[in-house]
Amino acid sequence: MSDQVSFGYKDVDASEKTALVGEVFSNVAAKYDIMNDAMSGGMHRLWKDRFVRRVKPQPGEAILDMAGGTGDIAFRMAARGADVTVSDINQEMLDVGVERAMKRGIDGLVWSRQNAEELSFSSRTFDAYTIAFGIRNVTHIDRALAEAHRVLKHGGRFFCLEFSTTQWPGFKDVYDLYSHRLMPKLGKLIAGDEESYRYLAESIRRFPRMPEFEGMIRAAGFTRTKVEPILGGAVAIHSGWKL
Repeated sequence: MSDQVSFGYKDVDASEKTALVGEVFSNVAAKYDIMNDAMSGGMHRLWKDRFVRRVKPQPGEAILDMAGGTGDIAFRMAARGADVTVSDINQEMLDVGVERAMKRGIDGLVWSRQNAEELSFSSRTFDAYTIAFGIRNVTHIDRALAEAHRVLKHGGRFFCLEFSTTQWPGFKDVYDLYSHRLMPKLGKLIAGDEESYRYLAESIRRFPRMPEFEGMIRAAGFTRTKVEPILGGAVAIHSGWKL
């Protein structure tokens, strides 16, 4: 029996998902930040600021920012003196990040195309591992979490920023309507791509709820796990330690 995984609301063979997700992000790479602003009303910037404050990057620390192609998280951490490796499975997303770094005069970042499920880095390499709005697009989330644990040093920390399911009753209805009806239309209007943004909206709904995802992080070997809901859980910061 083939290994079935979710791709939005559809189930596909696991062997197909990586390519399908890759196509989505190749399609949206050039307009990704504009769309993030449109979809979140600019709030994604505040969420990312808060996320990096929780990570507490220190000067000289080696940090892996996975699925960080456009550089949003990496730029913030590099500004605090951390040595950041930016990794993404999608070359188009990395190209956007490199171009943005050049325009801003940010150098010293390492850019590396990587599959989160099969990292090429040695074990116990990094002080921290971050992934923002990327883990729900991974085919086998458990493998990505296991790899995150492997490449962290003892005492290393894991931080994940991801969409989830809000627990606020009134807001939940509004958010569901917005993400399913308006988000794809915004994608068509701004990026000329309705289907990719329909997938992004659907992928949020198929992602494990906060307690379930925290359990997956613990199952990968992390301890002292924590969940910090934002907007009632529409977005959440997950963290854990390799001890």
